[in-house]
Amino acid sequence: MPSTRRTARQTDLLERLVVLLTAEGFASFTLDELTERLRCSKTTLYQLAGSKQELVREAVKHYFREAAGAIEKQVADTSAPADRVVVYLNAVAERLRPLSRRFLDDMAEFEPAREVYEANTRLAAARIRQLIADGVAAGAFRDVHAAFVGEVVAATMQEIQRGEVAARTGLSDAEAYAELASLIVHAVSP
Repeated sequence: MPSTRRTARQTDLLERLVVLLTAEGFASFTLDELTERLRCSKTTLYQLAGSKQELVREAVKHYFREAAGAIEKQVADTSAPADRVVVYLNAVAERLRPLSRRFLDDMAEFEPAREVYEANTRLAAARIRQLIADGVAAGAFRDVHAAFVGEVVAATMQEIQRGEVAARTGLSDAEAYAELASLIVHAVSP
C-alpha cells in the first residue's frame, strides 16, 4: 500500500498521470497502457496505489487538492467581498477548464472519482456560503440568507458537476462557473 508521503519521483509521476487522465479520461485505459504512456513500470504505479481504481481516485484527489490550494491563494490575495466571490468561482472555473469532457464523463460514471468530485463540490459550496456571510457581515452585500444562497450555489454546482448544465445550455463546466459567479454577485449586491 502506498505511503502518505511521496518521493519527488512519485509526485512527478502522479502529476504526469493527472495531466494524462484529465486530458483523455481514464475509463478506457488499462494499467499496461498507463505504464507505456507514463514510461514507468507497474510496480512504480503500484507504489502510488494498489489498483487502477485506487490510482484513478488518487489522481482525482491530487488534482482537486492542488486546485483547492491555488484557488484559496487567489481568494487570500483579494479583499473586497464581491471580488472574493467572483475570484473564487472564476478560479474554480479556471481549474475546471482544462478537464476534458471525457474525463468529466468518466468521473461521473466511476463512483470513487465521483465521490471525490462531489466532496469538493460540497466544500466549494460551503466556502461560497462563508464568503457570502462575510460579505453580509461587512455590509458589502444585501442582508441575504447566506445559507440559502449557498444552497442555491451548491445545487447549481452539483448540476454543473453532473453535466446537466452542459447538456441543457451548451456551456462547459468552466463557463457555467463563470456565469454562476456573475449571477451570485449581482443577486447579493446592494
